[in-house]
Amino acid sequence: MITNIPFGEKYARLSIFEPGEGTLVVVPSLSLPQDELRRITGARYYEERLLFLLMTLRRPKVKVVYLTSAPIDPEIVDYYLAFLPDPEEAAKRLELISLDEPRLQPLTRTLLSCPDVLDRLHSVIEGDAWLIPFVRSELEEELASSLNVPLYGPATTLAYYGSKSGSREVGTAAGVPMARGFGDLRTLTEIEDAIESLPGERVIVKLNDGYSGLGNVILAKDDRSRSSFSAAGETWASFTGKALERGAVVEEYIEHRPLFYPSALARVTPGGHHEVLATHDQVLGGPNGDVYQGCTFPAAEEYRADVSASADRIAEVLAGKGVVGLFGMDFFAMKTDAGYAALLCEINLRIGGTTHPYGAALLATGATYDPATGLLMADGRPKHYTATDNCSASCLRGRTPGEVVRTVQRLGLGYDQETRTGNVFHLLGALPEHGKLGFTSIGDSRDQADELHARTKRVLCGDLAPR
Repeated sequence: MITNIPFGEKYARLSIFEPGEGTLVVVPSLSLPQDELRRITGARYYEERLLFLLMTLRRPKVKVVYLTSAPIDPEIVDYYLAFLPDPEEAAKRLELISLDEPRLQPLTRTLLSCPDVLDRLHSVIEGDAWLIPFVRSELEEELASSLNVPLYGPATTLAYYGSKSGSREVGTAAGVPMARGFGDLRTLTEIEDAIESLPGERVIVKLNDGYSGLGNVILAKDDRSRSSFSAAGETWASFTGKALERGAVVEEYIEHRPLFYPSALARVTPGGHHEVLATHDQVLGGPNGDVYQGCTFPAAEEYRADVSASADRIAEVLAGKGVVGLFGMDFFAMKTDAGYAALLCEINLRIGGTTHPYGAALLATGATYDPATGLLMADGRPKHYTATDNCSASCLRGRTPGEVVRTVQRLGLGYDQETRTGNVFHLLGALPEHGKLGFTSIGDSRDQADELHARTKRVLCGDLAPR
């Protein structure tokens, strides 16, 4: 199955966005804390966020094996294949494997208990192959070992560097500015001492392995009852119980306003080469304004270069530790007397919320990233995009993916291959049950992308409303 040439040597510069050959075994398992995952509407359909990888079938020597807990609507598959010059030929190199398991649990855990599916996987993997997980855990490592294929992602032995505490350690090693704070807190005494040691009336406490902001609380030091939890139904008692089990950090709460929330996407290849792929401004929501909702590309010009430079130093440190794969970094940015300053917030050592918008825009437009300007360029023109994971409306519930796609295309809001602008949709499978989907609006300017995005939202909640 694997050639005699070491994988890291043969594919030293491997990019999952631009593979020249081989089999991509996509396992978008949500191997994350399930208590927080259950708070996300339609979480199971987040397995569909990596379907943009079907566009890699443009290369004739590439095969994609895509696994999901439940079957993907055939019209969704057809939608992605329609981005390719020869959809019928590409479909011959696509294997879709569903476990028919509707329960919300990690896909990989279910897969490992299904020997018949594992046997099928063995039979469909051809030539050199690599496993692409949404997040790498012991489950994904066990699966890769059973299939005898390498994993495109950081080893679990390095997972600490993607935790809130590990992020602070890496940030210090990279010489990147951060908010004042304390990491690796595992007792109530340590947490309380850290809270009292920091200035200000409020602090932010984060679970080591929280994600999408759901493991955070903004704590009022003088009156805990005024604290604001990002996750609904959380209390200080339940939160500290998780902190004692999983570890936490306590940081000063940045009161400065306006405050901006840029992020960076980077990768380290199997050969150890690191590079920044993109910067974004995150769109946040939730009670504390720290739950990921979507993003815009690129990050604002005022702090884009600063964020990119910090991300590059962090990527260099992580490459030196042996990290492989995609990862994201979140920052705070604020205007000071000396200009804009960017502070590292956290490192997400996995595929994150900005990965699928970036991948969709990159593969749909055929653009390349220019690190000097921080722009995606296609045919000499910059490409901008605005993306959301959380477009939902009661009028969308019960609609089929095909119905919605046909409507937006009829109204001129689909993707235009000639201008390389328009919308690329995702999370379409969540429509019938939850009335929810996501989309990436691509334009030749920031204004064009934003206007298309706003117009598409109006259409989805207007033209699709019951007459």
